[in-house]
Amino acid sequence: MNKEILIDGSSSEVVIALLEDKKLVELHKEYNDNEYSVGDIYLGRVKKLISGLNAAFVDVGYEKDAFLHYLDLGPQITSCNKYIRNAIGGKGNNDLTTFNLEADIPKNGKINNVLHTGDKILVRIAKEPISAKGPRVTSELSFPGRFIVLVPFSNKISISQKIKDNEEKNRLKRLVQSIRPNNFGIIVRTVAENRKVAELYADLNALLLKWNDMVARLPSLQDTVKVHGELGRSFTILRDILNESYNNVYVNNPQMSEDIKGFIRTFAPGKEDIVKLHKGKVDIFEHYGIDKQIKSSFGKKVLIKNGSYLIVEHTEAFHVIDVNSGYQNSDEKNQEANALEVNMEAASEVARQLRLRDMGGIIVIDFIDMSQGLNRRKLYDRLREVMQSDRAKHSILPPSKFGLVQITRQRVRPETTIDVRELCPICAGTGKIKPNILFVEDIKSQMQYLFREQNEPKLTLMVSPFIHAYLTKGLFCLKWKWRMLFKRPIKVISSSSYHFLEYRFFNAKGEEIHL
Repeated sequence: MNKEILIDGSSSEVVIALLEDKKLVELHKEYNDNEYSVGDIYLGRVKKLISGLNAAFVDVGYEKDAFLHYLDLGPQITSCNKYIRNAIGGKGNNDLTTFNLEADIPKNGKINNVLHTGDKILVRIAKEPISAKGPRVTSELSFPGRFIVLVPFSNKISISQKIKDNEEKNRLKRLVQSIRPNNFGIIVRTVAENRKVAELYADLNALLLKWNDMVARLPSLQDTVKVHGELGRSFTILRDILNESYNNVYVNNPQMSEDIKGFIRTFAPGKEDIVKLHKGKVDIFEHYGIDKQIKSSFGKKVLIKNGSYLIVEHTEAFHVIDVNSGYQNSDEKNQEANALEVNMEAASEVARQLRLRDMGGIIVIDFIDMSQGLNRRKLYDRLREVMQSDRAKHSILPPSKFGLVQITRQRVRPETTIDVRELCPICAGTGKIKPNILFVEDIKSQMQYLFREQNEPKLTLMVSPFIHAYLTKGLFCLKWKWRMLFKRPIKVISSSSYHFLEYRFFNAKGEEIHL
């Protein structure tokens, strides 16, 4: 399978697209002003204890207080709080390896016996703020690396369940046991399979350095402040999924390209050559056909093939997906065979939609009814197979007698939503447009304003392919006439994503000029 990653870092947000055999399977957006990302660690203050919920609300600087349940405290919360108080007050040695851990808290205890209003506490973002809710946090701290996850205040070693070979599990456990410092637990990730001890040790030292840097900063910090930030979304995705199966990483930002190469070089020397800088004049997503896939994959109706399609509806409580056969119907097959064929195709698309939109919570899929239990079993097996590539934790129930399949999928950040409907760029939603005869005059007058009033040294005009042909056709075309008139360089570029009469101006730096 050909796997590729495309990263658009040219705007105020970073958009990451994951492709499998040129087909878009995941889309991630990272806003530059997003302060509350999964994995970030904050020094918060307990704002309120809710005995009925056995939970606390913690002020981490967000407009809504973060939610901390008793079950998310972790067994060593008492040790963590004691260590943090000592570190903030400058008492004793901050070496965690020599710290005497307290007894674990009971699993069914009360939060009032552990925390008090006003306590300072270290918490990690477990779920980003979603809708009107604040972030959900946990006091079980962890520092994820390429091959391992470092867990302070623990002495447990865990191996990824996705590593099936028992001999390899035992080998990794022995290696980790030989390098693990006291009072630090380690979770061995799937990508650590068949890795040497030197690679694991280098990853461990990098994570220990992050921990020590964070602890050293605690005495000088105020309340409700971030003390450790996770990597950016693009680097996190690369760290978690990049392996030998990925062929290319395309980036359109030169600085980001160099940063990603350096990042890959730290854990996969020689692999940085897969990072390629996109230098084309056409937008990176348009060049690789991602824009078209986005517009066809989001929205209420999603076409599959041969006329079948999905209807995707979102409610406050759960998501509903309805499978429709459309006009797909083979005269050579009976109704049961047709239903099975459509359902098997829909299962693959449903798995793709869950990853693409990052839909979480409860998902109910209404497949086409099938009377034979064997066919329902085939559908269930197919759905489990195509969902194996989904990195989010999920659970699938077999089809009910009504043809309904229920899926629960982990949700840690807001769902990816893209409105594929566009405001008409010609009439701006009014339903009326200017006379066509004045269209060229409008462009000319705006050029005159930009050149003579704004003193722009150079302009780039981006239009649809039809208008591009009209403006540039012939030796003495309109583009040539304008250049002679204004005595300034003018470039006309076509874009297939533009509507018929849509046009935009860009300055010499490539920045759009808003008029």
